[in-house]
Amino acid sequence: MSQKNYSFFGSVEKSFERAAKFTTWERGILEQIKECNGVFQIRFPVKRDDGSIEVIEAYRVQHSQHKTPCKGGIRFAAEVNQDEVMALAALMTFKCAIVNVPFGGAKGGIKINPRKYSAYELEKITRRYTAELIKKNFIGPGIDVPAPDYGTGEREMSWILDTYSAMHPSEIDAAGCVTGKPVTQGGVRGRREATGLGVFFGLREVCNMPDVMKRLGLTVGVEGKKVVVQGLGNVGYHSAKFFEDAGAIIIGLAEYEGSIHNPNGLNVDEVFQHRKATGSILNFPGATNLPKNTDALELECDILIPAALENVINGENAPRVKAKIIGEAANGPLTPEADEVFIKKGILVVPDMFLNAGGVTVSYFEWLKNLSHVRYGRLEKRFTENLNTHILGQMEELTGKKVSTEEREFIMHGPDEVDLVYSGLEETMINATNEVMDEWKNNPSIPDMRTAAYVVAINKVGTAYAELGIFP
Repeated sequence: MSQKNYSFFGSVEKSFERAAKFTTWERGILEQIKECNGVFQIRFPVKRDDGSIEVIEAYRVQHSQHKTPCKGGIRFAAEVNQDEVMALAALMTFKCAIVNVPFGGAKGGIKINPRKYSAYELEKITRRYTAELIKKNFIGPGIDVPAPDYGTGEREMSWILDTYSAMHPSEIDAAGCVTGKPVTQGGVRGRREATGLGVFFGLREVCNMPDVMKRLGLTVGVEGKKVVVQGLGNVGYHSAKFFEDAGAIIIGLAEYEGSIHNPNGLNVDEVFQHRKATGSILNFPGATNLPKNTDALELECDILIPAALENVINGENAPRVKAKIIGEAANGPLTPEADEVFIKKGILVVPDMFLNAGGVTVSYFEWLKNLSHVRYGRLEKRFTENLNTHILGQMEELTGKKVSTEEREFIMHGPDEVDLVYSGLEETMINATNEVMDEWKNNPSIPDMRTAAYVVAINKVGTAYAELGIFP
């Protein structure tokens, strides 16, 4: 399938239909779950710094309102189109369902290359986009809550919040209209690394399943596993870093300028700093440059983590992939054709549908924080520390033995916000991974983990619709 006629939404629909056969919902309900509920296409003018006027193309898609608000990132990219935004919104619906985050799926996109605009121009575009969403009631803490995505970050989320607050001056929960904000603006600690950490937690859980590892011919656990990561953005960097910290060996890294390989392992932070200093990961001391950035995908490894854009592994290059496990940190990095190849080869694909749900899970925690108007840990941190100190003192008195300083600090520590966020994310990812794996194990006719994930998601969304009484 050529890139020209490749439909990302078509690919999601294809995966959906494959999974729908393993559910008992009637056709009409499946159609409702599959389709996008609302597609908002916008065109608006912006005055560039040189005085010229440019018309900007933008989108916001609400895929499902089986739970409200809807939730999904906003990406700034020259490749943005309606098909892509619809597909990403659909994936958000299924993702939230699998990890039990009570949101419907949505997504936004502005068709610009942010590198070609000044900060002032980007601010004008972001604020105007927000104003257009407000006009059509496509944003709000109880309606639709955007977040950062490719090409956006905390800065853009601050602009969205400020615009929304200015137009809703008396709304006490205005901070909940968007997530991924700076901590000073109501953001939550741990949000930045959340997606990468979620990828790590999900893959670690798979690696701790003895039956799965035996089938793949691998040892149990993360330690010593050879890992290749494509993409050194926020998600890729943190995924690689958490694996490295857990004892895995990062043997390959890829970015759009090329890829590097060192069978003895790469230091992720050193590569990151090298790229900052030189503008490229290439020519990193001790590593071999590979001719193309996609060459890293074909390295011999235990775990491959594509953390860049969609459609990077397709029917053409899938037969050359040698990884035992592929963890989809990006959205839709594999085409359905690649899935077919990996099913035949016995390669385990841990799908994006829940594996990269760390971002939306922690966004949910941020949203709850904004609605409750209190920081996590503020009420219980000191109480927990005092209680733990007392218990430890009693144990030392009764046993006549002293605990080491390091252990004492660990036991006495009361949870900070970031501790609680990490803990909630770990719990979410472990449960989601086991739920999908159980669905797959309990139904041997399901061909792969992606289909099992869709089955779990369809059943949850279908149940929600049925309980709402939408289908009498």
